[in-house]
Amino acid sequence: MILTRRDSLATVAPAPPHEDRMSDAEGLMWRLDRDPALSGTFGNLTILDRAPDFARVRSRLALAAGSIARLHQRVQPAPANVSPPQWVADTGFDLDYHVRRIALPKPGTMEQLRDLAALLIADPLERTRPLWQFVVIEGLRGGRAAVLQKLHHSVADGETGLQLTLSFIDLERDAPDPEPMALPDTPPSASTEPAPPSNTPSGIESLTDLLGSGLRLPLNLMRQVRGLLGEATSSPAAAEQLRMLVAQLTDLGKAQSPLWTERSLRRGFETLQFPLDDLRASAKRLGGTLNVALLTAVADATGAYHREFDAPVETLRASMAISTRTEESGNNAFTLARLTVPTAEMPPGERFALVKEAAEAARAASSAAPLERLAGFASTLPSAVLTRIARIQSQTVDFATSNLRAAPIPVFVGGAAALANYPLGPIAGVAFNLTAMSYNASLDMGVHLDRAAIEHPDRLRKHLEQSFRRLSRARS
Repeated sequence: MILTRRDSLATVAPAPPHEDRMSDAEGLMWRLDRDPALSGTFGNLTILDRAPDFARVRSRLALAAGSIARLHQRVQPAPANVSPPQWVADTGFDLDYHVRRIALPKPGTMEQLRDLAALLIADPLERTRPLWQFVVIEGLRGGRAAVLQKLHHSVADGETGLQLTLSFIDLERDAPDPEPMALPDTPPSASTEPAPPSNTPSGIESLTDLLGSGLRLPLNLMRQVRGLLGEATSSPAAAEQLRMLVAQLTDLGKAQSPLWTERSLRRGFETLQFPLDDLRASAKRLGGTLNVALLTAVADATGAYHREFDAPVETLRASMAISTRTEESGNNAFTLARLTVPTAEMPPGERFALVKEAAEAARAASSAAPLERLAGFASTLPSAVLTRIARIQSQTVDFATSNLRAAPIPVFVGGAAALANYPLGPIAGVAFNLTAMSYNASLDMGVHLDRAAIEHPDRLRKHLEQSFRRLSRARS
């Protein structure tokens, strides 16, 4: 996007045209979403110093929906899943369905807000409408408010989701309003909405899917394998990629926590903050990156949590989201790396060095078997088989982590200052997902968790706070 006004980030040039068809990875996340435990919905909870001007917020989001294709498009699945779904215009688009305003009951505590955010994120997005919501939440203690942004991963990854926020945030409290924009191909006066298609397939559709899947599986899989084998015979690098791809698909190692063995659809949400410069300085002293520091602190905290409840564990299995974005990337450009992290008691510097080594190996392995290629194989499978495999794969990971970068300066939403941003990353079968977002000299972290696995969320948060403090004081 190109900014066209110095004092407002809300006036943007129209986004570049999107591909009408999902990538294999986006189609995979869309198909898996039919299983609530594998939902690809994620979000961000922004704390504001006061209630925003709702009319201004709504007008900014109308502008965004008019200039960003994905915000006024719905998904049109391909018959029998013979190809990835397409994005088509939602001719009955209703902005008020996607932009909502509610209030917390008194006393309006942060605990109430976190519980509400977890509940709203868990509520499935309507599959016959554009896959996003924006909820203004008023009534937070001290005259504050919040906004919850909710988006499906098939629309965008976390990095692209942050870029979408450029359409409604400002650099000053009283930034002028942008010019309104009508939605493309949507009559402004439309007052009726066509009935959406049913989510329940008919008997004929089910039979078609079954037959189509049975025919498609051997043909597409043979084509994928033949292509990789042809590359592998002519290139050592391609041979290594094939080996790593097979290793990723056949990784059935179990998650290692003796405590986090149960899974459910009950969600919880914890938040914490840490000075960004302190953690960066520590990472530099120890010879690594902010990502390694983040993963080191989480490994330390999870080990302490297990020891508190008399279940010490030497290692846990983690996943780490890694950006693969280039200038040619689409809305989703990431892959997932799995690694084993040390959780036994040890000095912070020693743990940092071990995590750094594991992270580098995991990054190399994931780059050899990127998500898009894995998704290409998965696209050949019937939905029932695909979901089963994804469930098994999710059982190989104890927790997930991710790191995002937001604005390094204060921003405003509808005249209200953003005080903090707490991400809610997808859980997708793990015990918890800790996603960090750097904003205005702070590292804001959201811990989205499965309440059946994490029975004491407050204790996990306390251990995380202590681990970040220990790491910030560490010396090599």
